[in-house]
Amino acid sequence: MAQNEILLPKMGESVAEATIIKWLKNEGDPVKADEPIVEIATDKVDSEVPAPFDGILVKRSVNEGDVVKVGQPIAIIGSELGASSSAPAPAAVATPSNGTSKPAPVVANAPAPAALVSKNGPTGKFYSPLVRNIAHSEGVSMAELEAIHGSGEGGRVTKKDILGYLPSRGAQTTGTPTPASSTSPAGTAGPSPTPLAAPKVTPAQGDELIEMDRMRKLIADHMVMSKHVSPHVTSFVEADVTNLVLWREKVKAAFEKREGEKITFTPIFLMAVAQAIKEMPMINVQVDGQTIVKKKDINIGMAAALPSGNLIVPVVRNADRLNLVGLAKAVNDLANRARQGKLNPDEISGGTYTVTNVGTFGNVLGTPIINQPQVAIMATGAIRKKPAVIETPTGDVIAIRHMMFLSHSYDHRVVDGALGGKFVRRVADILENWPLDAEY
Repeated sequence: MAQNEILLPKMGESVAEATIIKWLKNEGDPVKADEPIVEIATDKVDSEVPAPFDGILVKRSVNEGDVVKVGQPIAIIGSELGASSSAPAPAAVATPSNGTSKPAPVVANAPAPAALVSKNGPTGKFYSPLVRNIAHSEGVSMAELEAIHGSGEGGRVTKKDILGYLPSRGAQTTGTPTPASSTSPAGTAGPSPTPLAAPKVTPAQGDELIEMDRMRKLIADHMVMSKHVSPHVTSFVEADVTNLVLWREKVKAAFEKREGEKITFTPIFLMAVAQAIKEMPMINVQVDGQTIVKKKDINIGMAAALPSGNLIVPVVRNADRLNLVGLAKAVNDLANRARQGKLNPDEISGGTYTVTNVGTFGNVLGTPIINQPQVAIMATGAIRKKPAVIETPTGDVIAIRHMMFLSHSYDHRVVDGALGGKFVRRVADILENWPLDAEY
């Protein structure tokens, strides 16, 4: 029986790794071509990897909970047909758990890379890539890893175990030298900051304990990381969007009849942001160490709330190249498929700027957290009727106007108050000066 390694397939642009969620087949089980053998997760999207041919699952090369790189072996399937590495992998096959199509895994007969051998400690204890990466970044030695009591299967150390170990590490590892971190602004190496310990919570009688689901854990980690990485500053502008509200009310019925799409405020907000980015491209950047990466494309993420209460950020790519109809179609499609759990991994990656509409929940403003590695994010508040002072040639008058707040959070490492403030003001100006006779 020929044995062939199954490699984790490429799942889209910018997707370099996935977490093994659940094995659907045990070692020794027969598998059919296109039959799912394992569930995986990339960031916030779940999918399945199918078997490329009929055979027997000889070995599961990775465990549930492991983070696996694209192209890394995940299983060995034996086949009487003698499938070889020269045989082309099938095209997109199988239907993932979220309803999207999935590329077939790559088959290879090459031995596992040497890096996989180092997953085991001196005692043979297995450590996942995620655990090893955390240990490396925090300067945790192999001896310390070996001493951590693992809560995973067979005593395996999980991400939760090592993160729980870090706050109390100082008391347990007295005398252990702290590794040097990245260079400081002065160019000298300094010690890594001591991880802050979260306050201990003691549940009272009758309290309900709710375990975070996987997506909530990802969101929590991402938010804490963002606040740790970027010094956040938020600027606010109040905009008079009366003309915009009147225009939408006038055209929304005809727009839906002609285009088959509802016209909401979100695509209009994205259009204004895209225009402002073209005028101030230094908002559309990312930070790599001490290098600023100025992004060529304008890919705007739109934060969307899911029925579960979690958050996901699908991306409208090249938003500056779309007219209002194209933006409306893209926004509605992504929002609908986000709620249904049918987004592709590539559709939630590659964003260069993010907009979150807190007005959807009746909030007038918010202080959003930057979606790393981006350097800015805008929150659009609820549109409310308010009395406002209007300047006229014959004097000032008070009138009822449609007003809203725009909140712009930005990374003060690379975006100063002048640019951050001018940007949100420019977006407000675009919305305020929306022509009543605008074409779509």
